[in-house]
Amino acid sequence: MIRRLAIIGVGLIGGSLALALRRAGYCGEVIGCGRGVANLDEAVRLGIIDRYETDPAQAVQGADFVVLAVPLGAMQDTFAVIRDVLAADAVVTDVGSAKGSVVAAARAACGEVPPWFVPGHPIAGTERSGATAAFAELFQGRRVILTPTATTADDARRRVRAAWEVAGAVVEEMPVEHHDEVLAATSHLPHMLAFTLVESLSRMSDSDEIFRYAAGGFRDFTRIASSDPVMWRDIALANRDALLTVTQRYRRDLDELMDAIARGDGQALLRLFQDAKAARDRFCH
Repeated sequence: MIRRLAIIGVGLIGGSLALALRRAGYCGEVIGCGRGVANLDEAVRLGIIDRYETDPAQAVQGADFVVLAVPLGAMQDTFAVIRDVLAADAVVTDVGSAKGSVVAAARAACGEVPPWFVPGHPIAGTERSGATAAFAELFQGRRVILTPTATTADDARRRVRAAWEVAGAVVEEMPVEHHDEVLAATSHLPHMLAFTLVESLSRMSDSDEIFRYAAGGFRDFTRIASSDPVMWRDIALANRDALLTVTQRYRRDLDELMDAIARGDGQALLRLFQDAKAARDRFCH
């Protein structure tokens, strides 16, 4: 049971976690924090939080469970602000998509990765953002990856795992570096492709006509290009090495596709498409 939950960044992820825990009766008071007062007012109106502060140091006062749902570029400053005012029994977790940068931010702000910090990443979301995007069912049956470090306290890890499981998630653990390699391929690269495709088409002279006749496949593939640009800028920079590695591999494969088309090699194209369909069908089932 969480006595007082502090959500630093009341958007889709932080807000949905608060709603899920409240619905399960797993937390008492919920304090929100952020820079946008209008968003925080909306979070109060929607019942996501009970009250809010705009200063993280004030928001975490007396909280025994703190969730950092701020952009990756703001993590270090947030750690620096809250480290000396946390309650003695507080645990802190985050929802950042690139764990190496978050661990580095915690170490830079605190001198070492604190025992009360459990790095985490829910593999769930939509292209929407802000408090109005939050809903309690977001994590049902979805994976949450925890990447505890050598200094993470066992009790802190158990408490964070328990909260995510109460929210309906399937919790797994893996090393920080492996997480960032996997997510570069399965999440970060697809977002880069969607953003780049939409931006590329928008610069074509007949872009209005192209978008007017875009069918469902285009909408499905590019849905994630409606995601928060600031967040994805931070992710691209924070996970730069792993993202560059997987992007270079994809570029080589794209070159092979272009070569097959240029040669008129229907057999090569068919093998590629069949292999891709079989792989995706296995994943979906």
